[in-house]
Amino acid sequence: MIGVIIACFIPTLFLSRIINNSNYFMKRITISILCSFSLWLAACNNSETTSGESAKTEATPANTAGQSAVKDDLSQKNIVQVASGSKDHTTLVTAVKAASLVDALSNAGPFTVFAPTNAAFDKLPAGTVEGLLKPDKKDALADILQYHVSVGVFKEEQLQDGQKIGQVNGDNITITKKDGKIIINGTATVIGTVPASNGIIYVIDGVLLPPKK
Repeated sequence: MIGVIIACFIPTLFLSRIINNSNYFMKRITISILCSFSLWLAACNNSETTSGESAKTEATPANTAGQSAVKDDLSQKNIVQVASGSKDHTTLVTAVKAASLVDALSNAGPFTVFAPTNAAFDKLPAGTVEGLLKPDKKDALADILQYHVSVGVFKEEQLQDGQKIGQVNGDNITITKKDGKIIINGTATVIGTVPASNGIIYVIDGVLLPPKK
C-alpha cells in the first residue's frame, strides 16, 4: 500500500515542479519582452526629440551681419536709418556705404553727425564725388566722412562760438555762432537738426574737408 502511495506521489510532485518551473520561465520571458518594448519606445522618443532639435537648429541660421541688419520698426531710427530716409541725403548715404561705415554709424554711439545735403556735395568741383566713390579712394573717402562725426552728443545749446570739437578722423572742427546761426569751419551752416536713437544729426549746406596733412 505504501509503495502504491509513493508511486502516485512522486509523479505528482514531479509534475508540480514542472508546472512551477514553466510558470517561472513564462514570467521571466514576459518581463524580458516588456523590458525590451520599453527600451524600444524610449529609443524612438529620443530619436524624435533629436530629429526635432536638429531641424530647429538647421532652420535657425546664424546671425553674422552687423548692427545695420537688425530690424526694429518700433524704436527711434538710428543715424544711418534717418539719413537713408531723407531724399536730400542720397549722396551721403551712398558715400557711407562705399566707405563701409554703415555698421559703425549704426552702433550705440552716441554720435554727433554733420550731414551735408546733396546740394552741398554738388558744390564740390566736378568729378570730386565720383572720384571719391572709386574703390581705390576708399580710405580718403572714409577720412572725409569721419571728419563729419564726433563721439558724444553735442546739443545746440552746448555749442559755443569759437569751440573746437575733435572728430573721429583725429582732426578738429571749429564752431562759429553768428546772428543765431551755427557755422562749421566758417563754410558750412547748420540748416536743420534731427535727433536719432544713437545721437544727433546736424544738417549742413556744405561739405567739411579735413585739413591737408
